[in-house]
Amino acid sequence: MLSLVPLAAWAARSWRAHHLPPQVVRQLPYPRLDFPLQIANTQYIPLGFADIPSWTEDDHLAAYRAFRTSCRPIAAQPPQPIDDKALGSSLRDPCRLARETDINDAATARLFFERHFVPLQISRLGEGDGFVTGYYEPVLDGSRTQTDIYNVPVYRRPSNLFVRGYSQDAPNLPNKGSVYRKIGRRKLVPYYDRAQIEDGAIAGRGLEICWLKNPTDLLFAQIQGSARIRLADGSTVRINYDAHNGYPYTAVGRVLIERGIIPKEQMSMQKIREWMEQNPDGAKDVRRQNRSYVFFREVQLSDKDEPVGAQGVPLTPGRSIAVDNSLHVYGTPFFIEGELPIDSAQSRTPFHRLMIAQDTGSAIVGPARADLYFGAGADAGKVSGRLRHSMHFVMLVPKGIDPVERGRKMPLPDPRPSEKIARLFPQPEPAKQLPKEEVKQQAKDQPKEQAGAQVKDQVKDQAKDQFKDQPKDQKAATPATVSTVAQATSPTAAGVPLPEPRPKIAPETELPRHHYIRRYHHSR
Repeated sequence: MLSLVPLAAWAARSWRAHHLPPQVVRQLPYPRLDFPLQIANTQYIPLGFADIPSWTEDDHLAAYRAFRTSCRPIAAQPPQPIDDKALGSSLRDPCRLARETDINDAATARLFFERHFVPLQISRLGEGDGFVTGYYEPVLDGSRTQTDIYNVPVYRRPSNLFVRGYSQDAPNLPNKGSVYRKIGRRKLVPYYDRAQIEDGAIAGRGLEICWLKNPTDLLFAQIQGSARIRLADGSTVRINYDAHNGYPYTAVGRVLIERGIIPKEQMSMQKIREWMEQNPDGAKDVRRQNRSYVFFREVQLSDKDEPVGAQGVPLTPGRSIAVDNSLHVYGTPFFIEGELPIDSAQSRTPFHRLMIAQDTGSAIVGPARADLYFGAGADAGKVSGRLRHSMHFVMLVPKGIDPVERGRKMPLPDPRPSEKIARLFPQPEPAKQLPKEEVKQQAKDQPKEQAGAQVKDQVKDQAKDQFKDQPKDQKAATPATVSTVAQATSPTAAGVPLPEPRPKIAPETELPRHHYIRRYHHSR
């Protein structure tokens, strides 16, 4: 008889293991998990490369070479903590493989991107397409000294320009945000705007790099972020963006459209330049509507070298783009597809290229917003000046942060309680927030005791109204309502926590009578 006791206990445990539902073990709070890709104000759709119609028609070798250029600074960076940007340091592994692999044909280059990246169609929330413009490097005539012809100064960064969180001699300053003028050791005031600088606010301090013919040349150099200045002796001065004065950028083209000077459908950089050269007085006023002002630094580049973008690498014409660096990481590939007026102003040239993010700009804002770099000179300026078009954006992200795979690891929320349970524990409606001025005024006009009593009366009235509206079967929940009123009138008012739903457990079948007999004798 005693030898059968362990066997009976094993049988009982086995029956319960097979017939009772398993207990769900919850970890509270939830453990820290790798969340899917998150970019502010952005929607994206996972795709396959076969879903991109013109993916195979591009020259992927040219894109691969531009990507390898971006990989130099990425691979040289030491290991860093988790970045607050979406991609973070996830490009490190694809860049390491790209630096180790020398590819010389377009087919192999395409396979490289397909093996190590996942395509995502990306756009701003509520929009289907992105938006592109173009930029280039102007080639301008200038002089190292001021003359009657060359009398517009190109300024380097002033020593009294200050940005919080950066030293005044920092090599790289942000292209957005507040900028101050430091007076003495502690006093900070907003820096001079364009009108003040053009009127001579910083003149005579030895900040002039060179001199240009007219303010329109300087304005276009500031918009593009770089320029080549041809001197009379045949040499060239290369200048690049270094800092700005802290005011937001205002497009002069938009000002001309709003004033009815140039129709929107005819707007281009060539039209702006023509109008400004024909109307110097009006151009001065329109130019000063853009209070933003850019300071340059001289860079040691030959005439054959391309300008250096914000990533610190030379740009590649037709493959480099400027993006919003507050959302994206330099080196990210973007496949941009649509039609652009490249051959002429009226043409609809198919454009489907894999571009690499290597630059940024103060006017480039948003997840699907890019400025396409077309090179240097007048021809590149004509093409880039015509671009203001909607395009499809597909961002390539490393497979290590595939949002589909990472989304499968997300914990599911707790099941909602039944409607019957929810009715027994009604949640109080949140109190309406009054403006601070009204709250202060009411506090001044009423004594403390009167104000507190008024709040309690309002809460009790709301509770009575809520109790009247309840059906008869809910009147038994009066204690819960009273406790709700008490909590609402207390300084730390909070909602009543809802209980977890009761698990559905199958009724245990009645054991045979001889099982009870065995247990009874065993207990004795």
